[in-house]
Amino acid sequence: MFSYIISEKRQVRMMFRYEVKKVFAKTGGKIALLLLAGVLVMACWFAADVLYVNESGEYEYGITAARKLREAQKEWMGTLDEEKLRRVIEELRRIDATPQAQSEDVNENNIAYSWQQGVLGIRWLMVYAYADGFRDSDYFRPDSLDPEVASAFYSNRIRLLKDWLVDEYDSAYYKFSDAEKAFLIKQYETLETPFYYDYLEGWKQLFAWYPMAAMLTMIILGYLVSGIFANEFQWKADAIFFTTMHGRNKAVAAKVKAEFGIVTVIYWVMILLYTAFVLLYLGADGAACPVQVNWESWKCLYNIKIWQEYALLVIGGYVGCLFISFLVMFISAKGKSAVVAVMTPVLLIFLPSFVGNIDSDVVDKILGLLPDQLLQINRALGYFILYELGGKVVGAVPILFVLYGVLTLVLMPTVYKVYRKS
Repeated sequence: MFSYIISEKRQVRMMFRYEVKKVFAKTGGKIALLLLAGVLVMACWFAADVLYVNESGEYEYGITAARKLREAQKEWMGTLDEEKLRRVIEELRRIDATPQAQSEDVNENNIAYSWQQGVLGIRWLMVYAYADGFRDSDYFRPDSLDPEVASAFYSNRIRLLKDWLVDEYDSAYYKFSDAEKAFLIKQYETLETPFYYDYLEGWKQLFAWYPMAAMLTMIILGYLVSGIFANEFQWKADAIFFTTMHGRNKAVAAKVKAEFGIVTVIYWVMILLYTAFVLLYLGADGAACPVQVNWESWKCLYNIKIWQEYALLVIGGYVGCLFISFLVMFISAKGKSAVVAVMTPVLLIFLPSFVGNIDSDVVDKILGLLPDQLLQINRALGYFILYELGGKVVGAVPILFVLYGVLTLVLMPTVYKVYRKS
């Protein structure tokens, strides 16, 4: 009896390995692996593209440029309080008064630019903090600031939001309910200040190119898993497959496990290799800073740290890949064709970008809950897409995790049941 149980377990492992082997033994599977390697190289290449302007006004690229930029910005690390903001404003005014900054020669202007690279991240924060309106920005605004306005840096962030929400001539006045407006203001007011400022180039570049890497990886994964069920029908082997002893139970389960294993291994290998390269190349400094220190997230309504944004990013991407992959498997099992199934990830990822051009609050709320958002959580964190559930206002990001986490858990046994009854 014991030897029989061992044999049963061995059979399950063999069926699992066989399903995985079938996926990668085909020419298409091997090409897919090459494409995945190409996606990884391309994402790393783009993320490593850091510019530094030296004191001669010449452009530098590569790891040397990254190190010099890090050294320049490290000089300004620390608590971004009123005193430091005053110093930044004074430094910008000093640079603007130099002959190089006022010259009409491009190279001389580049030299002046090189002197402010250490405070460039803070400068961009000031562009938004001292803007005329919530949605306005003027790169040159910090050049005309008086050091006395340093005390209004954080309060301006809240004031501009409030002015935007109560402006009857702006669409935000009608877009958000009173409860949603109160929620946004509360999120802004509860943000802990002053910020701790640090060099963030590694995280900024990682976040910038992650969505591209995740989306392309998902499209390739969709191709790989689309044939796991459909191939039996395409090869006219379904009659044999389902009449074997374990054809409708263990063999089907092996296919589901193979899909789960392929998606899990490929996703995490791709993302962890990408993360390791970018952060080792550019540095992982600033992980404990609030996301709002990155000027691209200055308006973010979620009060989290950089490392928490990264955790949401990679976990969200994994949940998104699992959901879309199992949806592909479901369509493949139901329609008995890999052609329709393989188009699913492409439609889910790229179609929302075209529909997003429609100016409608209803469309925005629908698009905010589509699975493609999980593959670009860092961008979703910046959207003001809110929902009222049970009298409480919730942002889209928490809903995405719960919604697609549950749907994925439902899809897994559903795919198994659908295929075994084919």
